[in-house]
Amino acid sequence: MKAVSLWSGGKDSTFACNKAIKEGHQIVSLVNLLHDDGAHSLSHGISKEIINIQARSVGLPLVQREMAWKAYREQFISLMRNFKKINGIEGIVFGDIYLEAHKEWIEDVCSEIEVKAIMPLWGINTEKLAGEFIDLGFEAIIVAANNKFMGPEFLGRKFDHTLIDELIKIGIDPCGEEGEFHTFVYNGPIFNEMFNFSMIRKRFSDNHWFLDLN
Repeated sequence: MKAVSLWSGGKDSTFACNKAIKEGHQIVSLVNLLHDDGAHSLSHGISKEIINIQARSVGLPLVQREMAWKAYREQFISLMRNFKKINGIEGIVFGDIYLEAHKEWIEDVCSEIEVKAIMPLWGINTEKLAGEFIDLGFEAIIVAANNKFMGPEFLGRKFDHTLIDELIKIGIDPCGEEGEFHTFVYNGPIFNEMFNFSMIRKRFSDNHWFLDLN
């Protein structure tokens, strides 16, 4: 099936895209949604330029679009309808795992666009999913942390089995599905080459800690 894959630069979108490809779907483009400032990806806070270079390491086309929260649904539908018209897509790949409200929204907009919601991670136990991600050779670091749950000391930590065990002990979902943290993937089976980067600085914004990369 021809599809686009939503791409945040983090582990869930990366893993979902990888699984969709393994399932036989043809990914015509990655789609990275940006804050309306046009500088950083939604939620993860990763710079537009870093996502662009990361996508080149994967070897798939990338489309980046600014999204205003107040008009997010309308803009999302418009963007996907354009993909359907120009590229003939039949589906959209999402990295969601278990939040029912997210699934309902996804199914609603996909129904309106008349495409299939492809959700390769849906319903999988998050500890199992995180472990599988690591065991397959994907490498990622934490680049955003919700200050309600985690402090800046987690920024830059490698997403590995040690971190998963630590997160579970302190009551945090190992995939951060509730928005506790976000990651940046720099290596793994979907990459043609490892993405090289530097950690620049930690910053605090909107009750979240972010790690800027270069």
